[in-house]
Amino acid sequence: MNTITAKVKTESGGKYVRQLCKHWSHKLETSVDGDRGTVTFPAAVATMDADGEGIAIAISGEDKSEVERLTDVVASHIDRFAFREAPLTYEWAWAQAAG
Repeated sequence: MNTITAKVKTESGGKYVRQLCKHWSHKLETSVDGDRGTVTFPAAVATMDADGEGIAIAISGEDKSEVERLTDVVASHIDRFAFREAPLTYEWAWAQAAG
């Protein structure tokens, strides 16, 4: 499993996570619990967990190139909802495999 993560600074993270999950719920499986949201793409799962300082994003999937491609998809959609403060800063980093 390949996982890439980022922490995005914004005080409105919970709002953006909820908006994003609602936006994608028309085409993809999504779930929202408070300020935590999950979006299941065909080849990966994106989990977003917001607090008062930002959004912790993790995208996981078997195909590393697809996971990497989704970083742009997720970031561009968050920036669309965060247009008043966009573009936000995303510092993506690959998670180390356990083992």
